[in-house]
Amino acid sequence: MPTALPRRRFLGLAGGAGVLLAAGLAGPRLLGAAGVTGEQLVSGLPLPAPFQVPLPIPAVLAPVARDADADRYEIVQRQAVVEILPGVRTPIWGYQGTFPGPTIESRSGRTAVVAHRNELPVPTVVHLHGGRTPPESDGYATDLVLPVGASPAHAHDVTAHDPAAVISRGTRDYAYPLRQRAAALWYHDHRMDFTGPAVYRGLAGFHLVRDDEEDALPLPRGERELPLLITDRAFAEDGSLHYPSLDRTLTSVPGVEEPYVEGVLGDVVLVNGAPWPVAEVSATRHRLRLLNGSNARRYDLALDPPPPGGGGFTQIGADQGLLDAPVVHDHVPIAPAERYDVVVDFGRYPVGSEVTLVNRLGTGSTALVMRFRVARRAADDSHVPDRLSEPDPLDRAQATVTRDFSFRAGRVGGRHGWTVDGEPYSPSRIDARPRLGDVEVWRFVVDLHHPIHLHLVDFRVLSRGGRAPGPHDVGRKDTVDLRPGEAVEVIARFDGYRGRYMFHCHNAEHEDMGMMANFETV
Repeated sequence: MPTALPRRRFLGLAGGAGVLLAAGLAGPRLLGAAGVTGEQLVSGLPLPAPFQVPLPIPAVLAPVARDADADRYEIVQRQAVVEILPGVRTPIWGYQGTFPGPTIESRSGRTAVVAHRNELPVPTVVHLHGGRTPPESDGYATDLVLPVGASPAHAHDVTAHDPAAVISRGTRDYAYPLRQRAAALWYHDHRMDFTGPAVYRGLAGFHLVRDDEEDALPLPRGERELPLLITDRAFAEDGSLHYPSLDRTLTSVPGVEEPYVEGVLGDVVLVNGAPWPVAEVSATRHRLRLLNGSNARRYDLALDPPPPGGGGFTQIGADQGLLDAPVVHDHVPIAPAERYDVVVDFGRYPVGSEVTLVNRLGTGSTALVMRFRVARRAADDSHVPDRLSEPDPLDRAQATVTRDFSFRAGRVGGRHGWTVDGEPYSPSRIDARPRLGDVEVWRFVVDLHHPIHLHLVDFRVLSRGGRAPGPHDVGRKDTVDLRPGEAVEVIARFDGYRGRYMFHCHNAEHEDMGMMANFETV
């Protein structure tokens, strides 16, 4: 267990240039855009004009069986060739052969069992991000699903490295009890060392959880609720997805080429797998379920033009569901794996308006995300109430333990990589053992940008940079973004299930190159 630093010393470590120098990466790239950590790839073919492709909505997956307590789903992970850029054929890896994968919609407290069949050429792992999930179904990075018909030799290599790994051949049932509030979760590949390229090739999709509390609210629904998975990609001359893996087969050597160690950024922004799409909307309130599914890119989303009087986004939820009360923003910064649940009232714009969702951290092609065309008037009986959910506060005084973790660059396997407390990821090392049911404060300090994700639990942000949380830190979260040299405190109750879980940076390149650690609820 890490030794807790005095609070003053902890914050001092976060504030100085020493952290950046210790990272071994301090240099000209740190002088770039404040919101960017990573290097941008340039596509090798002409990019299409924006706002020409209709916004696709991922299909909702129907269960193959139901009983009194559970819904059963089946998903095949397979290769496919799809049209992402107009007129261009692009090979992907997809859940059901699509990118994004199909959306699963579930009820809180009703178990969803998802049978995944792996028809890809490499092992996979599925993690339900934000799920309150038993350890055997959480998608631990070494719990592989081998390809159908694969030799068991790879399993022997993994179990030698991690004797606790659970290996499945061909298929695996993931059981999600979903004893949690309504929220926008997502599922994605989580294989040790190769999460970044697998997700980049298409292995991601929404899993929306509903409950009675949310259903009782007069929020926009149906076609006025839009799940928006925002990603960035680059394309090679032949239309394939361009990603700088050291091992293009994704079988043995992890990591990316040296210029992209800080993170892989694409020059094409996709929403639900379409480049800079356009959505026709009525002049009514719409609920936008925003998810940053990018490997490393941050976005700072705003509406252009803003509505009269500003305050274009009314935030009603965060990563882990409804806020206690709505919060109004002019813009929303969103790091990899973060989610925002926001309401936009397009009735504040005249019919015929074109409203662009822009990225204030982007330049050139990455400054644009998508466009809304306000096409018609319509009746609107929705509104955002002043109270959304009953508060469930956690207080610092409830914490039994305070733990400190540093996330910084280091040497991993003889190359530049990323570490937690100076150590690269090892399945055999347990960095914290919280007792089941206990409340703990975890304090993070970073060198560069790092979005930190905890499996199993939700948390609230207690402080940022030694001060109160920021206006975008509201609500229950499972991922918190830290800026270079920053310190953040979060508070969580470690309840639900005993077992081994992970916490890590959700910059996928950092994660693949060592920036993961384990905790075990005991």
